Amino acid sequence: MFEKLGQIASLMKNLPKMQEEMGKLQGRIAQVVADGDAGAGMVKAKVNGHMEVIACVISDELMKLNDKELLEDLVRSAINQAIQRARQAVAEETSKMASGLGMALPPGIQLPT
Repeated sequence: MFEKLGQIASLMKNLPKMQEEMGKLQGRIAQVVADGDAGAGMVKAKVNGHMEVIACVISDELMKLNDKELLEDLVRSAINQAIQRARQAVAEETSKMASGLGMALPPGIQLPT
């Protein structure tokens, strides 16, 4: 029980540093931009670190095919790929920040952003 109190006291002592690092992390996450593509580059998507789609480009060649179902599939695939890459980049930034504070996060766990 006393061991846990010591851990809590240590966390409280480091709180200002943690808050500073969280602010820096927010800035780095805001700068993340991840790309995704599908259909041999006929559809390209960009997603930011907040998982917002910031661009989606569809080639003229794909538009000429006039295939709505194919277009929907390729757009979805490109966006999903970009989201996956953005999540990975955010996880890496979060892990770096946690390591810098001497906190090891279990795999798959992220600090809130």
